[in-house]
Parts: sequence; structure tokens; C-alpha cells
Amino acid sequence: MPLVVFNQKGGVGKSTITCNLAAISASQGLRTLVIDLDPQGNSSSYLLGDTARPAQANVGGFFAYCLSFSLRPMDATEFVVATPHANLDLMPASPELGELQGKLESRQKIYKLREALQQLSGVYDRIYIDTPPALNFFTRAALIGAGGCLIPFDCDDFSRKALYTLLENVQEIKADHNPDLEIKGIVVNQFQPRAHLPQRIVNELIAEGLPVLSPYLPSSVRIRESHQQCLPMIYMDPGHKLTQALVELHANLAP
Repeated sequence: MPLVVFNQKGGVGKSTITCNLAAISASQGLRTLVIDLDPQGNSSSYLLGDTARPAQANVGGFFAYCLSFSLRPMDATEFVVATPHANLDLMPASPELGELQGKLESRQKIYKLREALQQLSGVYDRIYIDTPPALNFFTRAALIGAGGCLIPFDCDDFSRKALYTLLENVQEIKADHNPDLEIKGIVVNQFQPRAHLPQRIVNELIAEGLPVLSPYLPSSVRIRESHQQCLPMIYMDPGHKLTQALVELHANLAP
């Protein structure tokens, strides 16, 4: 089941959560794919590091192919590259996505990613999709094609206000385009258990009946080090408390 990691607010840890959950899947022997739909390419940088190549296959090539006519049909796997980690592949981000968006919308290519995901689901055990911090063409295409949506959440009032709009948008896509889409849960990120505000906000979300997942991901400087080293936590520091929280979260999300 493809899983979209989405929040319309930036800086809430989408790429970090996407890559670390994918790395845990891969470390457990599951054939895993990350699709990076964010032109900023944070997930691509995190997973590829120095192995990234400008001319490599990427998601921009896939969407450009969707706009073209070719005598030779191309398989979605042709736009995937291997990462340095066993069982973990990536469809990298592309700076071309911005200029492709208008063409894709005008030619009604919104379902092309869903077709590709159906094909890729026959190859991979787990597929994680990182999205831009906006409800644009690429995010909608991912939600239309996915089976689940995971929502990273920072514990502040600005994130809380954005959360309700996000939930409404996901439910609208479910009603109009993808009845199988499920909100798998809200991931509380950068949680500080001794601070009053995060505790209050999370308790209020739970009281409202929202699907807040456990465990909450603790704040840690180690995650910045893992970004710098291009090593998800399961590879860099498997015994760290953040790693263990991510492993438990991954287990709770298992289909």
C-alpha cells in the first residue's frame, strides 16, 4: 500500500519521517521505494548523498514521459535508482516539476501516478511518497494513487490550525477520487514531553477524536547529524531513543 507523507505546512519533518520509515522497512528485508515529489529534493539528498548524479533517472523524467508520445512504452521502474542501502530504491526529485505542473494539469494527467503506483506495488513491498508543502498537482496525484496518508505534526498552534484544513482536503480527495484512501494517522514530531504546550495540544487533539499515533517522536540533535551524513537513523544510530521510537511507529503502521 503506497503511503503519502503530507502536510501543507513546511518544516514539519516530512522528508525525515519518509526516509527513516523507508529505511526501517528496507533494514527489515522489505523491498522499499521512496518517491520524492518535492522539488527541493530533501529526501533525495538524504538517501543518495554523494552518489547523486545530475543525469540520473528521476520523477521529472516520469512526468515528462507522461506528456510525450513514445513508440517504446517505458516501465515506471526505469525512473528509479538504487540508493547505497540494501533493499532501498528511490525515484529522485527533479527541479523540472515546477515547469511540468501546468502542462500536466492542462492535459489532465492527474491519474498517471496512480497507474505507476499500481505497477510499482507489484515490485515493492513498501512505497513511501514525500510531497511538497502544498496541495498542488503532485500532492493530489499522490493522494489519488495512495492507500494511506501520514501527517507529520509539530506541536504548535500554527500547525494545529493548518491541520484541520489538511484533514478536510484529504477527505475531499477521498470522496471525489480515491475511496480507498485512509488517514493512517498524525505523527507528533519534535515532541518535548516536559513542555506544557505540546502536551496540552496533543491531549486536545486526542480528545477531539483525531488519529494521533504513538509513540511521539522526540526532539534530537542526532537527526541533524544523520541529515549531514546522509544516513537515516537506523543505519547511523540504531540504539538511539529516536530510532527506537521510529521503529515502534513503523511497526504500528504495518498493514
